Order: sequence, then C-alpha cells, then structure tokens
Amino acid sequence: MSSRPTPSPPVRALLKLARTDRPAARSELEKLSLDERVALVCESPVARRPDILDLLPDRERVIARLPEAELCFTVKQVGLADAGPLLEGASDEQIVACLDLDAWDGYVPDRERLGHWIEAIADAGEKTLLRGARALDPESLVLFLKDRIEVFLKPSGDDGWEPPLGAQTLEGQFYFRALREGDDLARVGELLHVLFAQDYWLYYRMMQGVIWELQGETEEWALRWRTGRLMDLGFPPREEAIAIYAYVRPEDRAKLPEAEPRAAAFDVGSWHLPVWMPQLPVEADARHLLFRAAAKLPEAERRSFFYAFLGLANTVAVADRLPLGDAESIPAAIDKAAALASAGLECIANANPPLDPTEILRRTPLERLFRVGASLARDVPDAGAQTA
Repeated sequence: MSSRPTPSPPVRALLKLARTDRPAARSELEKLSLDERVALVCESPVARRPDILDLLPDRERVIARLPEAELCFTVKQVGLADAGPLLEGASDEQIVACLDLDAWDGYVPDRERLGHWIEAIADAGEKTLLRGARALDPESLVLFLKDRIEVFLKPSGDDGWEPPLGAQTLEGQFYFRALREGDDLARVGELLHVLFAQDYWLYYRMMQGVIWELQGETEEWALRWRTGRLMDLGFPPREEAIAIYAYVRPEDRAKLPEAEPRAAAFDVGSWHLPVWMPQLPVEADARHLLFRAAAKLPEAERRSFFYAFLGLANTVAVADRLPLGDAESIPAAIDKAAALASAGLECIANANPPLDPTEILRRTPLERLFRVGASLARDVPDAGAQTA
C-alpha cells in the first residue's frame, strides 16, 4: 500500500485539467456540490491542493469543511508564511488542531513552530487572530510570549519608576521588550494590541502569566489541554499508546479470548476522523491477511473494523513518535499496523484450526493482533516485513 492513496480517475482528470486549462477546470468545479469539492481537495495529492483551492468559487466554505489534519497538511504545503488566507476561513477548532498536530516536540511545545503558526494566524487578520487566541489554551499563549518577551509591571504608587531600556507599553501598566536583541516583535505587538483592545481580561492574564507563571508548570498544563484535544481526534496519550508494544511470550501468543465468538475486535462506534477517510484495501485479494479477513465480515462489522483499525493506526503513530502534522505519518502508521496485525493474525490462526482468520479477527482485539505481530518481529527482526 502506498504512503498516500492514489487519486480516483475523476480526481486525476480534474487535476490534469487544472494544469492544462484552468478556465475549463474552474467551470467543472462550479458544477460540483460542496461535499464533492471537499472530497476533491482531500483526495488530491497535498502538493496539488493549492492549485485546486485557487480555482474554487467558494474556497472559504471548503476550507471550513476540511478535516483538521488535512487542513494542517495543506497549510504546510502552501507554507506558513503564505497561509493567512487559508486560516482566515478555518474554524476555531481547526486552528487549534493545527497547532496541536504540528507545533509540539514530544511533551513540550516547539517554540519556533508555535511562533510560526501564531504569525500565520496573525496574517489572517485581527478577527482570526482574536478567535485563535481565545480558542487556544492560555498556557500555550503564555509559553509563546515567554519565549519572545519579558514583561514588567509598573509598581503601584511609584511615580519615579522608569521602565527598562527598550520596553514599550500599550496602557502604561505593563511594559514588554524582546528577550533577544534584534527580535522583531511586530506580530507579538499585534497579538497584544488585539487582546488589549478586544479582550482585556485575556490580555491581563497573558501579561501576568509571562511575569509570574512557572515554565514547567505552564508546560504541564498546556500538555494536559493538548492531550485531551488529541484524544478527541483519536490519538491516545503516549504513555498509553506504547502499551501496544508490550511483549507477548511465545506460549501465550495463540491464546483466544474465552468468551463466546463475537465481534470482540469491533466494540467501537464511528468517531471523528481528523484525516480524510482513507480507502483501505478490504478485498479478497488484498496484500495483507488482515484486510482479506475483514473482506468476509458482514457490512456492519466491516464498518466497525474500519474505525477500530484507524484507532490502531493512530495509536501506532503516537507510540512511534511520528510527526502528526506530517501528511505521510498516518499512511505510514496504517502500513505498519496492517503488516504487524496481519502477522499476529496469521500466527493465531495457524495455531487454532479449524477457525479461519475472519473468525479469529472477530474474536481478537486488533491491539492484541498487533502486539503478537510486534513480538514476532522482536524475535525475528525481519518478521515485521513479512506479510501474509
């Protein structure tokens, strides 16, 4: 399976038309419904999306309908320095998700990327900047400001107090200056000005936070907020995700749940996907045994399998520390989840005749299949590369 899905024939035709005859491509796009335009953008290669967006008659409406991660991939392709118009049409939830996916390095915000994202939001205009600042947790904003400025509070009743050299103020109470010599504070000043003018209490919270809040404690709270939001998008905390690599001893690998046969692996309903729904090759001649077995499931169980498998892929992405804001990460996690879960399925099926792989799949949680496959790969380093 390729790292990114191959565009469908209609999408390929429109992409070709966009390259050879833009007026004709624009005319064809006008015939599509909003849902079809959203699908076209998401099914197009990330590198081609800016061209498609430029041709859309209602780009803002399409942007607002993109899954969060797809917007993140598209913005990065355009470049954060030029992404203001895209982010102007994004919802508050999309903006925050972009930062959650791409502006972190492990357990702490990546100060440089966080700054680039906030500057891109500022380029989208004051209204978008205010929306984004209000939607993001205050701790992340405080961390952004702490990295750029130091803040001084004028002592009450001290008329002889002089602000530090180079400090500037918006209201005569809080003064701020750049932490690093030569740092251009234009975007920081714009953020503070918007907050002061339109949300004074958030402005006050930010300035006090830069002065008094401890770095470590602020990072811990920012991580908590981000972790909760990512869980809503199907990404578990890493301390939970790494459990899928817990070693299964050889004598335990073939064991099946003692309960009666049921769709144990699929006790999951549909949930909000941050990426465009991928087309998994659940077919009788699929490369991976997992998908060949799933092809024989009843339709309702296949749908539940689909969401359960994507949950597994998200867990793999988190456990492997794949950059969630990278367009190649989830497809790579899907490939790995399919390969190792198939190896685990083959191992258990071979040890439990006459049950076929589909019945094993119905009775065994996907995380268990993956753990068995990962354990096989640890015993034989190239086992994970074997596909059934």
